[in-house]
Amino acid sequence: MIGFFNHKAAYRFKGKQLARAGITALISEENKRTGDISFIFCSDEYLLDINKTYLRHDYYTDVITFDYCTQKTPKSKIKVSGDIFISIKTVRANAQKFGVTFEQELTRVMYHGVLHLCGYKDKSPKDKKVMKEKENYYLDKLSIKKNNERNRFGISAKGVE
Repeated sequence: MIGFFNHKAAYRFKGKQLARAGITALISEENKRTGDISFIFCSDEYLLDINKTYLRHDYYTDVITFDYCTQKTPKSKIKVSGDIFISIKTVRANAQKFGVTFEQELTRVMYHGVLHLCGYKDKSPKDKKVMKEKENYYLDKLSIKKNNERNRFGISAKGVE
């Protein structure tokens, strides 16, 4: 199950059904199963507190992912599960900085978190390059450019067909 929650953020996420379809398609293409994933939209200060407390990093960030994935057994795929905390304020600032819409940047950050749950890292320059390539691949593949246009997975703004 994919859930969306607010914590200390004045933000209401719209497009849950479409987001669930895109995220499920991403996970499936990575040859994994969708488990329990929670997206928690929060304030900069709350995410900074999480960063300090759990990761021992004293800086602001846009997303922090906690991975609860189950290990693959010989006959099953890894079940992707975790909590993905997203700072709405930082996503808005980054959207402006990178010249994209808020929705585009939020989608990138959501996919980034899911890609972490799928096993991708971003600490080394090589890992960052692979992560960015994967983000761009799924943004292109899963994006819907117009309300009546379907992406390559058959997902349209009107739903999954």
